[in-house]
Amino acid sequence: MSLRLLEAAAQVEQDPQLHMARLLVLLNAHPKAKGVEGIMKLAKLDFLLRYPVGLERALQAKEKSPAAAQVKEFERSSVESRMVRFKYGPWDGRYRQWIGLLVAKGLATTHLEGRTVMVELTPAGRDTAQRLAALDDFADTAARSTVIQKQFGGMSATAIKNFVYDTFPEILQMKWGKEIEL
Repeated sequence: MSLRLLEAAAQVEQDPQLHMARLLVLLNAHPKAKGVEGIMKLAKLDFLLRYPVGLERALQAKEKSPAAAQVKEFERSSVESRMVRFKYGPWDGRYRQWIGLLVAKGLATTHLEGRTVMVELTPAGRDTAQRLAALDDFADTAARSTVIQKQFGGMSATAIKNFVYDTFPEILQMKWGKEIEL
Protein backbone atom coordinates (compact mmCIF):
# COMPACT_ATOMS: atom_id res chain seq x y z
CA MET A 1 0.00 0.00 0.00
CA SER A 2 1.48 3.35 -1.00
CA LEU A 3 2.01 6.27 1.34
CA ARG A 4 -0.09 8.43 -1.00
CA LEU A 5 -3.04 6.07 -0.63
CA LEU A 6 -2.72 6.10 3.16
CA GLU A 7 -2.55 9.90 3.21
CA ALA A 8 -5.64 10.11 1.00
CA ALA A 9 -7.54 7.73 3.28
CA ALA A 10 -6.56 9.77 6.35
CA GLN A 11 -7.68 12.98 4.64
CA VAL A 12 -11.09 11.49 3.80
CA GLU A 13 -11.49 10.31 7.41
CA GLN A 14 -10.89 13.85 8.67
CA ASP A 15 -13.26 15.50 6.17
CA PRO A 16 -16.68 16.00 7.80
CA GLN A 17 -18.54 15.80 4.47
CA LEU A 18 -18.40 12.01 4.21
CA HIS A 19 -19.51 11.59 7.83
CA MET A 20 -22.34 14.08 7.39
CA ALA A 21 -23.51 12.28 4.24
CA ARG A 22 -23.49 8.93 6.05
CA LEU A 23 -25.48 10.41 8.96
CA LEU A 24 -28.01 11.93 6.56
CA VAL A 25 -28.64 8.53 4.98
CA LEU A 26 -28.84 6.85 8.41
CA LEU A 27 -31.22 9.49 9.78
CA ASN A 28 -33.38 9.26 6.67
CA ALA A 29 -33.86 5.52 7.25
CA HIS A 30 -35.13 6.16 10.81
CA PRO A 31 -38.82 5.21 11.02
CA LYS A 32 -39.86 7.76 13.65
CA ALA A 33 -41.05 11.10 12.32
CA LYS A 34 -39.71 12.87 15.40
CA GLY A 35 -36.12 11.85 14.70
CA VAL A 36 -33.49 9.88 16.56
CA GLU A 37 -33.73 10.04 20.33
CA GLY A 38 -30.32 11.29 21.38
CA ILE A 39 -26.82 11.73 20.08
CA MET A 40 -25.65 8.62 21.94
CA LYS A 41 -28.29 6.50 20.21
CA LEU A 42 -27.28 7.96 16.85
CA ALA A 43 -23.64 7.10 17.64
CA LYS A 44 -24.54 3.52 18.48
CA LEU A 45 -26.56 3.09 15.29
CA ASP A 46 -23.70 4.66 13.35
CA PHE A 47 -21.28 2.20 15.00
CA LEU A 48 -23.16 -0.60 13.25
CA LEU A 49 -23.08 1.32 9.97
CA ARG A 50 -19.37 2.20 10.13
CA TYR A 51 -18.39 -1.38 10.99
CA PRO A 52 -20.19 -3.62 8.45
CA VAL A 53 -18.49 -6.74 9.85
CA GLY A 54 -19.85 -5.69 13.24
CA LEU A 55 -23.32 -5.27 11.76
CA GLU A 56 -23.08 -8.78 10.39
CA ARG A 57 -22.16 -10.07 13.86
CA ALA A 58 -24.98 -8.04 15.46
CA LEU A 59 -27.52 -9.51 13.06
CA GLN A 60 -26.31 -13.01 13.91
CA ALA A 61 -26.73 -12.19 17.61
CA LYS A 62 -30.34 -11.17 16.91
CA GLU A 63 -30.81 -14.42 14.99
CA LYS A 64 -31.29 -12.51 11.75
CA SER A 65 -29.57 -13.28 8.48
CA PRO A 66 -26.06 -11.80 8.45
CA ALA A 67 -26.36 -11.65 4.66
CA ALA A 68 -28.56 -8.56 5.13
CA ALA A 69 -25.38 -6.63 6.03
CA GLN A 70 -24.13 -7.25 2.48
CA VAL A 71 -20.49 -7.22 3.59
CA LYS A 72 -18.11 -7.12 0.65
CA GLU A 73 -14.96 -9.23 0.78
CA PHE A 74 -12.66 -6.18 0.83
CA GLU A 75 -14.52 -4.85 3.89
CA ARG A 76 -13.50 -7.88 5.92
CA SER A 77 -9.86 -6.83 5.91
CA SER A 78 -10.12 -3.06 5.51
CA VAL A 79 -9.34 -0.48 8.15
CA GLU A 80 -12.70 0.82 9.28
CA SER A 81 -13.55 4.34 10.31
CA ARG A 82 -12.08 5.39 13.61
CA MET A 83 -14.29 5.03 16.67
CA VAL A 84 -13.13 4.82 20.24
CA ARG A 85 -14.23 3.06 23.41
CA PHE A 86 -16.19 5.56 25.43
CA LYS A 87 -17.85 5.40 28.82
CA TYR A 88 -21.23 4.62 27.28
CA GLY A 89 -20.12 2.61 24.29
CA PRO A 90 -18.58 3.24 20.87
CA TRP A 91 -18.18 6.92 20.17
CA ASP A 92 -16.54 9.43 17.90
CA GLY A 93 -15.98 12.82 19.48
CA ARG A 94 -17.04 14.58 16.31
CA TYR A 95 -20.80 13.81 16.42
CA ARG A 96 -21.73 17.18 17.88
CA GLN A 97 -19.63 18.88 15.19
CA TRP A 98 -21.27 16.88 12.39
CA ILE A 99 -24.77 17.47 13.74
CA GLY A 100 -24.01 21.18 14.17
CA LEU A 101 -22.85 21.36 10.56
CA LEU A 102 -26.01 19.59 9.36
CA VAL A 103 -28.12 22.07 11.34
CA ALA A 104 -26.11 25.04 10.01
CA LYS A 105 -26.66 23.82 6.44
CA GLY A 106 -30.41 23.50 7.07
CA LEU A 107 -30.35 19.72 6.64
CA ALA A 108 -31.23 18.76 10.22
CA THR A 109 -32.78 20.23 13.33
CA THR A 110 -32.28 19.46 16.97
CA HIS A 111 -34.45 20.08 19.99
CA LEU A 112 -34.64 18.89 23.55
CA GLU A 113 -37.20 16.47 24.89
CA GLY A 114 -36.43 16.44 28.58
CA ARG A 115 -32.66 15.96 28.63
CA THR A 116 -32.52 14.13 25.29
CA VAL A 117 -31.31 15.89 22.15
CA MET A 118 -33.60 14.85 19.33
CA VAL A 119 -32.01 14.87 15.86
CA GLU A 120 -34.23 14.96 12.80
CA LEU A 121 -33.91 15.83 9.15
CA THR A 122 -35.49 18.87 7.57
CA PRO A 123 -37.27 18.49 4.23
CA ALA A 124 -34.03 19.64 2.54
CA GLY A 125 -32.14 17.04 4.59
CA ARG A 126 -34.54 14.27 3.53
CA ASP A 127 -34.22 15.33 -0.11
CA THR A 128 -30.42 15.36 0.12
CA ALA A 129 -30.39 11.99 1.91
CA GLN A 130 -32.63 10.45 -0.74
CA ARG A 131 -30.40 11.80 -3.52
CA LEU A 132 -27.33 10.39 -1.75
CA ALA A 133 -29.00 7.01 -1.24
CA ALA A 134 -29.72 6.83 -4.97
CA LEU A 135 -26.01 7.12 -5.81
CA ASP A 136 -24.06 3.91 -6.45
CA ASP A 137 -21.39 5.07 -3.97
CA PHE A 138 -24.00 5.15 -1.18
CA ALA A 139 -25.99 2.04 -2.12
CA ASP A 140 -24.42 -0.09 0.62
CA THR A 141 -24.79 2.70 3.18
CA ALA A 142 -28.47 3.14 2.31
CA ALA A 143 -29.21 -0.60 2.38
CA ARG A 144 -27.40 -1.08 5.69
CA SER A 145 -29.07 2.00 7.18
CA THR A 146 -32.46 0.49 6.45
CA VAL A 147 -31.45 -2.83 8.03
CA ILE A 148 -30.01 -1.05 11.09
CA GLN A 149 -33.07 1.11 11.60
CA LYS A 150 -35.40 -1.87 11.17
CA GLN A 151 -33.49 -4.10 13.58
CA PHE A 152 -32.17 -1.57 16.11
CA GLY A 153 -33.94 1.77 15.56
CA GLY A 154 -36.80 0.94 17.90
CA MET A 155 -34.43 0.15 20.77
CA SER A 156 -33.47 2.73 23.37
CA ALA A 157 -29.87 3.98 23.52
CA THR A 158 -29.38 1.99 26.72
CA ALA A 159 -30.78 -1.18 25.15
CA ILE A 160 -28.46 -0.75 22.15
CA LYS A 161 -25.50 -0.14 24.48
CA ASN A 162 -26.28 -3.32 26.41
CA PHE A 163 -26.74 -5.25 23.16
CA VAL A 164 -23.39 -3.95 21.84
CA TYR A 165 -21.63 -4.93 25.06
CA ASP A 166 -23.22 -8.39 25.00
CA THR A 167 -22.41 -8.89 21.32
CA PHE A 168 -18.94 -7.32 21.37
CA PRO A 169 -17.64 -8.15 24.87
CA GLU A 170 -14.09 -7.28 23.79
CA ILE A 171 -15.14 -3.61 23.83
CA LEU A 172 -15.62 -3.86 27.59
CA GLN A 173 -12.00 -4.93 27.98
CA MET A 174 -10.74 -1.90 26.10
CA LYS A 175 -9.60 1.22 27.88
CA TRP A 176 -11.64 4.37 27.40
CA GLY A 177 -10.33 6.34 24.44
CA LYS A 178 -8.78 3.30 22.71
CA GLU A 179 -9.65 2.82 19.05
CA ILE A 180 -12.06 -0.03 18.38
CA GLU A 181 -10.85 -2.81 16.12
CA LEU A 182 -13.27 -5.61 15.26
